[in-house]
Amino acid sequence: MELQDRENDETKDVEMSELTRESKPKEKRKKSAKRVPDAMELVGNDGDNGDDHDDQVVGDNPGEPDVYVPGQSRPLMDDEMLVMDKSSYRLFHEFQLESASLSFDILLDNLGNDRSVEVNGPPVSACLIAGTQAYQGGKNHLVLLRLGNMLPFRKKIAENPGEEEEDSDEDSSDDDENLDAQPELEAATIEHSGTVNRVRAHQHAGRYFAASWSELGKVFIWDLTRPLTAVNDSAVMTEYARRNESPAPVFAFKGHRNEGFALDWSSNVGASGHLASGDCEGHIYHWVPRTSGWLVQRTPYTGHTGSVEDIQWSYSEPTVFLSVSADHSIRVWDVRSPPSSGSMLTVPDAHPSDVNVAAWNRQLPVQLLTGGDDGSLRVWDLRQIHRRYGATSDGQSMIPAYTHVYNFHKKPITSVEWNSNDPGVFVATSEDDQVTLWDTTLEQAEIPEDGTTSNATANLPVQLLFIHSGQTEVKESHWHPQIPGLLFTTALNGFNVFRTCNI
Repeated sequence: MELQDRENDETKDVEMSELTRESKPKEKRKKSAKRVPDAMELVGNDGDNGDDHDDQVVGDNPGEPDVYVPGQSRPLMDDEMLVMDKSSYRLFHEFQLESASLSFDILLDNLGNDRSVEVNGPPVSACLIAGTQAYQGGKNHLVLLRLGNMLPFRKKIAENPGEEEEDSDEDSSDDDENLDAQPELEAATIEHSGTVNRVRAHQHAGRYFAASWSELGKVFIWDLTRPLTAVNDSAVMTEYARRNESPAPVFAFKGHRNEGFALDWSSNVGASGHLASGDCEGHIYHWVPRTSGWLVQRTPYTGHTGSVEDIQWSYSEPTVFLSVSADHSIRVWDVRSPPSSGSMLTVPDAHPSDVNVAAWNRQLPVQLLTGGDDGSLRVWDLRQIHRRYGATSDGQSMIPAYTHVYNFHKKPITSVEWNSNDPGVFVATSEDDQVTLWDTTLEQAEIPEDGTTSNATANLPVQLLFIHSGQTEVKESHWHPQIPGLLFTTALNGFNVFRTCNI
């Protein structure tokens, strides 16, 4: 596929390919309360694993590869590399834009809900909106993407009783068959003023809109009707590219005094089209839809003494949203109150450092999830959020009562999101280049069915279901709301699309 640059009409490449053992090495690790497969292997040059490429480095048990746990396993030697165990995934694809993307969002389509992703299953398609971070003052864009024909992994079915099924790398000599198996990508670009700090999509009044935060301190709203039509209709796409189309924003707000990252649409039916944006000076503005556009309140919500890092609207209360900040706090707001008194609830020391991200649980409205600069993940129950226990080192202040805390990550958390199809499961991304999947319903006392754990996984929390690695500077991850278990992640080196074997 090709991405057209609107300024100089030069052709830009958009790469999308399925990862195989011979391509970019990936480091993954999976842990389940009932099954602990070796999802990440070390390979080197001192053995034969039956492949034509790298050989496995065996551990304590001859014939078995080492399991690699990022941050805990020994450093790799010069002749070693990490490879993906495809049996731990049902689907994996990757693609890149011309410039890295800090933020993206998933658009709903008309292909139906609860679409499955299974080994040997039908291909998957999805639509995304992404924002670019161009280098050295280059042109930035919003990019509307349609990803199609993303095949799950294939497994050869045993023809005779007693034969084992085998993974297939799809190395067929039939050129037509290989061509049919290639993933598809259509991209319609929209010129954007400044780096896109964050982008969020929303269906309102029968149309799809996107809101974007610019590094230049402006917030834009875009009507996605034309580019969305283009990526789904080849004739329209040809005309869109030929004419170098780039829709202008339908609304722009310049009232923020600084740039920001916090941005969220309300998905509540009673507040459709409502938007909240927060900046690095601690100010939050509430946007209300009108027939001719949006009305942004003159007076911002204030209370945070540091940058507003993230905003999330409540799924159950149309007038309520929460914010987290570099001042270490969580605040819950109600837009029915004046901005000066809108903060209904405050947790002043939610994390020992900046609170970077937050997520409201769609199926459990009283449950919140936060991720901090300290690398910790904390789960909160609004009914217990004011309870405090113990004393800190100064002997005076008390520690907030979160219901769960996970300290696996050693670097700042960059995104969190609950799985809308499983209320106990969430995904987190971190600056340690790991994407982790968690299940808060598992108890530490649970052990695998065979009663054993490997040395590599003995110190991992049982709630940690999966570690996906191989990306650099991972910024965001989102579940596809219509395809249970399907995850998208964006990082400096591109996007990953995958579904694990245990979600």
